[in-house]
Amino acid sequence: MRTGAVFAAGAASALAGSSVLRAARGLRRSMGARVDTVYTNTDPDSPHERFDAGKIVRGVVGRARHGQGRPSRPIPLVAHPSPEQSSDLAVTWYGHSSVLIEVDGFRVLADPVWGERVSPSPTIGPTRLHPVPVALSSLPPIDAVIISHDHYDHLDLPTIDELTRDRDVPFCVPIGVGGHLRAWGVPEDRIVELDWDQAHVLRSTGPDGPSELKVVCTEARHFSGRGLTRNSTQWASWSLVGPSHAVFFGGDTGFTERFKLVGDHFGPFDLTLLPIGAYDPLWPDVHTNPEEAVEIHRMIAKPGAPLVPVHWATFNLAFHDWSEPVERLLAAAEEAGVTTVIPMPGGRVDSRDERGGTGRADDWWAGLG
Repeated sequence: MRTGAVFAAGAASALAGSSVLRAARGLRRSMGARVDTVYTNTDPDSPHERFDAGKIVRGVVGRARHGQGRPSRPIPLVAHPSPEQSSDLAVTWYGHSSVLIEVDGFRVLADPVWGERVSPSPTIGPTRLHPVPVALSSLPPIDAVIISHDHYDHLDLPTIDELTRDRDVPFCVPIGVGGHLRAWGVPEDRIVELDWDQAHVLRSTGPDGPSELKVVCTEARHFSGRGLTRNSTQWASWSLVGPSHAVFFGGDTGFTERFKLVGDHFGPFDLTLLPIGAYDPLWPDVHTNPEEAVEIHRMIAKPGAPLVPVHWATFNLAFHDWSEPVERLLAAAEEAGVTTVIPMPGGRVDSRDERGGTGRADDWWAGLG
């Protein structure tokens, strides 16, 4: 082999090696910190179907073959700007569990995921069913970020990097998740770690004088982990309690009667944001199905308070049809007499708007296939 060819082959090998090393470093960084603590749910596991790898494979193949996981037409989006002054009670849904919650003049961004793929890998793992409705930089000023747990579809490294760089706001996270943030360069004074039933108080002074919002870390039934280590950080729901209104953000959870205690202590709530997708009999304690979401809402919400569904229509994380969750939700809510408001991704729902908010269209998901 000629000298030039030897040099070229060596250079190619070095470049490939450096690419692998960069990818490995990126993979390690995305996984976050390693800790030794193990967290558990209060409730024991409920009886469920035995884990069957063959059933998982058949489900994945069948879903791909029949196109159940994705709509055949683009999901409609809106990009309604938030008003300069925060509302007393409003929410903007950006897809999956990413929401901007407005409570008594405060704005709290929950589980922000602006990345394209929810995976430690940039090339493997679930990708979006629709683009992000608005750029993260286009969001209005926010008072805090809350994270429910450390799974990739709720804690997104590129999004955290951008928020750390561009916004000086606190990150309120379940205990242990702060280790990931520290590993990613979030300043210590911006990390607020809380265990269940602990609270962080946000304070502001507006035209009507000083005001406070209690950001309470509350119980959920789930698990955690970003690599092979499981349950080394806590998972949580969040209760946002202001002087006049209260909002419940379910994050990611299975059903538990213990939400009744959350409602008793921090509610009843004027609005709930509850997960309705990615359920399966193989993992009944991990994700609520739509009927369970309605039941939780009835436990904790004021009569007539709206339920806004989250954790659906953005990432394909289970074997059901992509729009099945919302159809089941509507049927269960109608039977139970529960009000639901279902905005398009990017849509804002304001309690002061009698029409239900901008970006809300009846059955917008119908006909998308």
